[in-house]
Amino acid sequence: MSVAKHHVMIKGVKDGLVFLLNDACDWQDLLKELQHKLEKTHQQILTGPIIHVHVKLGSREATEEQKEEIRSVIKQKGNLLIQSIESEPRKEVVMEPTARMSTLKGMIRSGQTLHHEGDLLFLGDVNPGGTITSTGNIYIMGSLRGMAHAGIDGDDKAIIAASHMRPTQLRIAGIISRSPDEWGIEEAFMEFAYVKDGKMEIDKLHQLHRIWPDSNFKL
Repeated sequence: MSVAKHHVMIKGVKDGLVFLLNDACDWQDLLKELQHKLEKTHQQILTGPIIHVHVKLGSREATEEQKEEIRSVIKQKGNLLIQSIESEPRKEVVMEPTARMSTLKGMIRSGQTLHHEGDLLFLGDVNPGGTITSTGNIYIMGSLRGMAHAGIDGDDKAIIAASHMRPTQLRIAGIISRSPDEWGIEEAFMEFAYVKDGKMEIDKLHQLHRIWPDSNFKL
């Protein structure tokens, strides 16, 4: 299997090296390319005396476990001494309150948060590391691969719907979903999440009328 060569950039600076890691790609792909560059393409320049390394994650907010994975890969080269692993500050977009559903389009990248007061129809993708929150319902006409939190002020009647549902996490009011790997679904298309008896459930979007029998909802 060939390894992509665009997720990791290594730059020389005055006090050592800077590793620039793509903040929108899959985490495992990122680790594979980092390993590949250290073992293959950059092997010659990453040998010799001690070199100080600064790792830049872009907008990605890595967990401590993910940072440790980076350290483990880089430490395999005995001359590389990690000085820092840093992310850029999270950017937040806040919309003005509205009583009706708002429609937005675009892309929410890793490290970005979109917050809305009321129901939100979002035309675009939410990438891994991206977050979309709303006091009302969230409808995503695109891929949800980041985190979504509906009913953020405590409305457990809110729902989260997406054309392609593969989130890192779902939240409705104070209820957090199980891991998508536990849903028993390989790929979820036109699904919605809702709260039933204090637990989050996932169902096909065309079944929405079952929990909203008197609703005039149209998508």
